[in-house]
Amino acid sequence: MVFSTIVVTSALKGALGLVGTSLWLIPLLIAGLSYYRYDQLDPESRPIDRYPLYPEYDFVVVGAGSAGAVVANRLSEVPKWNVLLLEAGPDENEVTDVPSLAAYLQLTKLDWKYKTEPTGRACLAMNGGRCNWPRGKVLGGSSVLNYMLYVRGNKHDYDHWESMGNPGWGYDQALYYFKKSEDNRNPYLQRSKYHSTGGYLTVQESPWKTPLVVAFVQAGTEMGYENRDINGEQQTGFMIAQGTIRRGSRCSTAKAFLRPVRLRRNIHTAMNSHVTRVLIDPLTMRATGVEFVRDGRRQIVRARKEVILSAGAINSPQILMLSGIGPKEHLRHVGIPVIKDLRVGDNLQDHVAMGGLTFLIDKPVAIVQDRLQAAPVTMHYVANGRGPMTTLGGVEGYAFVNTKYANLSIDYPDIQLHMAPASINSDGGVQVKKVLGITDQVYDTVYRPIANKDAWTIMPLLLRPRSRGTIRLRSSNPFHSPLINANYFADSMDIATLVEGAKIAMKVSEARVFKQFGTRVHRIKLPGCRHLKFASDAYWECHIRHISMTIYHPVGTTKMGPASDPTAVVDPRLRVHGIAGLRVIDASIMPTICSGNTNAPVIMIGEKGADLVKSDWLAIETKR
Repeated sequence: MVFSTIVVTSALKGALGLVGTSLWLIPLLIAGLSYYRYDQLDPESRPIDRYPLYPEYDFVVVGAGSAGAVVANRLSEVPKWNVLLLEAGPDENEVTDVPSLAAYLQLTKLDWKYKTEPTGRACLAMNGGRCNWPRGKVLGGSSVLNYMLYVRGNKHDYDHWESMGNPGWGYDQALYYFKKSEDNRNPYLQRSKYHSTGGYLTVQESPWKTPLVVAFVQAGTEMGYENRDINGEQQTGFMIAQGTIRRGSRCSTAKAFLRPVRLRRNIHTAMNSHVTRVLIDPLTMRATGVEFVRDGRRQIVRARKEVILSAGAINSPQILMLSGIGPKEHLRHVGIPVIKDLRVGDNLQDHVAMGGLTFLIDKPVAIVQDRLQAAPVTMHYVANGRGPMTTLGGVEGYAFVNTKYANLSIDYPDIQLHMAPASINSDGGVQVKKVLGITDQVYDTVYRPIANKDAWTIMPLLLRPRSRGTIRLRSSNPFHSPLINANYFADSMDIATLVEGAKIAMKVSEARVFKQFGTRVHRIKLPGCRHLKFASDAYWECHIRHISMTIYHPVGTTKMGPASDPTAVVDPRLRVHGIAGLRVIDASIMPTICSGNTNAPVIMIGEKGADLVKSDWLAIETKR
């Protein structure tokens, strides 16, 4: 899922005759090329960066990401309420609009640039043994950096949440909110009872694809899997990817939910506003507002009704702990007075994947930077919103499959496969290596010998990890990045399941349909795994521990659960236990990670969370 720059780099350098141009110029070039198309195709103007702010609002929403943009939109549907949306980053730009450029947005000012702490069990091929964990610091949050894949998860995920003491979070209710947001523009899905049209969020396939993804789906059929809508009645199967794109460009939550309502008088948006803590009255145990820094000035804004944290699975627990809500021993260790002892920052889960599994081919059908006809590719995108630049971050297909450890009595696959018509080598080491943080030794040994060769990849990921990590404060300084312990493979069952996923990926590549391309696995061993037999279980385990990829899905760090659950941080209505006027509405509330890409579920959480807020407060106001 890191092959997006290959198309753009080649196209822009070639089209403008700048073969030796430094990569930092690329965003400037694409901004110039895309400018008229951006305005032409997107009639909604940019959200207003409000100056000055009111001293008090009914609701203060912290974080304008995949959930926060939804929450702010829906709360401002009540005309008598005024809503402030605070975002630490800037607005989107023309660069973020280009789907194929997803990976190039990482490690920029739009990214928090987080890294995991080394454990010695994973990320061994990465610099310092640390995985990069990109997170969006921009209006639209991680929906601006992600690969736009629209995956809802499995119905059993949500029924499980409900069974854990969270009424109203079962699959039927989740489906209602998925459909509420959706504007599905794929004709073959529009009549399905699992999809809808007319919502804010556009969902469709990329208008461009390689023959490799067609072969990928056919390979699944050869193996006995259905070609199906994995967001429909059943999840197990193969599918050409659906994404949050609109007319060939990214449809972030900022584009979907904020731009259309920019002129509502009761919603204010403040960008470049870094929230440092929630203000809590220790006598009443009520949240009264937030403190934030904007333009170098520390400011305070009050909330008459509620403060809502939608800052994501890393920043929401960080803000809570900075505010005195968290594990008491940890807060005392970093010198923060304890207001409420809760298990904030625990229960961290992520979809860890195996990266770097590369298949070489003989036909020129993959994305290879040095071969693309740059000028036509660029101008076709700029003028028509079509061509390779519309690919979903380079990912074309996905599948949900069962290992020997899966429960085959129900539709609950345990491995997801992402298929991309490129690999780590496809850009000659220009950007993908940097985004992954792979060491020079690993790249030079394994991938440089096949640089710019036609290749494709499958990335198997673990859908329901048993391992749990933590988020902790590095210090009491709100501008210090938190300590992220992903704790990958702490449970041995996780690595065992992912090894089986690697073996299934190999079987996909060996299907008859791939023979036409001359597909064969790239067999140069990773330096740290040379002592093991290639393709043995031990080798795959070693490979996975070395090129351990986040799929950018951290969740769970302010766990939802009833008051009887000592590990819960928020209740089923997303209210922080023991603190009035404070909720969390984002990925961090998930008790267990959903079985698939998390962006669509987080938007669903935003929709449902906003309805919970409306229901509670409209009931109070009606009684008055």
